[in-house]
Amino acid sequence: MRKSGILCHISSLPNPYGIGSYGQTAFDFIDFLVKTKQSLWQILPLGPTSFGNSPYQSFSVFAHNPYFIDIDLLVVEGLLNVEETKTAKKRKKKIDYGHLYETRTPLLRLAFSRFEPTEDYQTFILKEASWLNDYALFMAIKKAFKDQSWLYWDENIRMRRPEALLTYQEKYQEEIAFHQFLQFKAHQQWLKLKRHANSRGIEIVGDMPIYVAYDSSDVWAHPELFLLDEKRKPTDVAGVPPDGFTSEGQLWGNPLYHWEVLHKQNYAWWLHRVRYALNLYDHVRIDHFIGFVRFYRIPYGAKTAEHGVWAQGPGETFFNTLKEELGDVNIIAEDLGVLTEDVRTLLKTTGYPGMKVFQFGFSDQKENEYQPHLYPIHTIAYTGTHDNQTTRSWYRDMDRKNRRYIRSYIMAKKGLPISEQIIWTTLQSAAETVIIPLQDYLNLTDRARMNQPATVGKNWQWRFIKRDLTKSLRYKVKWLTILSGRARID
Repeated sequence: MRKSGILCHISSLPNPYGIGSYGQTAFDFIDFLVKTKQSLWQILPLGPTSFGNSPYQSFSVFAHNPYFIDIDLLVVEGLLNVEETKTAKKRKKKIDYGHLYETRTPLLRLAFSRFEPTEDYQTFILKEASWLNDYALFMAIKKAFKDQSWLYWDENIRMRRPEALLTYQEKYQEEIAFHQFLQFKAHQQWLKLKRHANSRGIEIVGDMPIYVAYDSSDVWAHPELFLLDEKRKPTDVAGVPPDGFTSEGQLWGNPLYHWEVLHKQNYAWWLHRVRYALNLYDHVRIDHFIGFVRFYRIPYGAKTAEHGVWAQGPGETFFNTLKEELGDVNIIAEDLGVLTEDVRTLLKTTGYPGMKVFQFGFSDQKENEYQPHLYPIHTIAYTGTHDNQTTRSWYRDMDRKNRRYIRSYIMAKKGLPISEQIIWTTLQSAAETVIIPLQDYLNLTDRARMNQPATVGKNWQWRFIKRDLTKSLRYKVKWLTILSGRARID
């Protein structure tokens, strides 16, 4: 069945508190998706962010970002009052993470001080203990060490020696309980939002980064699963070699998996992670799917990604185990990059849909697989992703010859925005699913770009405002969807 959706992260939703949340405006956005006949809402990872504010560098692959807890819902519950919420209000269009850091946690602590544990809370604590206990302890210790990476903690607790773990658990009981409360509230609000989306016929596409951050409870609690030395520092880190995004490659810095150990454990940690994600989302997009076939090892301490080497990933053995344990699951493989034959083979073997991006099809005037007339049916097509320029700016920055070629390809008509005509061309492709970034439907420039890879300080800040979703936009999105045969059937 042909269908379509919109890519927009939770952080980009409007509200008066400086960052999007799981509250009313998220429900309103679902209503917009319903009215425009969409089937899917794609988001980015939901985890708590650290330096650089990237959702792909999180303190936990299981936890939610506490900033997404809706303040107004806490008021409704009686955990806060309206007067107290004024400190959290920030009406700037871009996210001010500094303001969030200074104001949001004190407000959440105030809500926690009034919270009376319920049966639902106790059930949550027990059900999620396998990751929540380590995460809450990790965050409590992190605060004690002034937010430093666990690499710089005292050796006994850094190495998780039993006596040190007991000491910190007893000393920071209240702080541990605070983080358990935050996760309970975030999960509670998210699942309510997801149930509403599903009840309206909207499925959620979640995003799972293949790698985890070094400064995370995951690596601290399970060092044996990663390539670390005896002092638990990484020996090599993740990234990709020079490509179309950057001439120096991308140095992500994440620790790499110890796939031999994971294999001996029947991939238990990964199975838990996927199973957990499938409870939060209807479809899971696995970022950097290529890393399961081969991964790029960059020596720890390198300044760029230029001098790494390729190593073999687990390949088919992992996905066979995944299918044996979990059955057929809704996974989308982010297979962008250099597609070698072994990657194509694994994609075919798993049966997962891959991705095609319009912007990748027109760097020159040569036919390639990213041009819409070549899209296979079993694929997810995009105009661009969160890592790309907005389509309007991408076209503007092309040289004259390429712009002429693109106009010819889409049979451009005067008077219509190029980005709208590119959206229409993508929607007309054979791909069974097309997902369009909201910025492209709004015809925005790179001021609305979500992320520029290999840069820090200006990313993950974009938000739209309520009046951006006009009646004319709703009409346009709806009819493009209907005319391309992708309308959700009520």
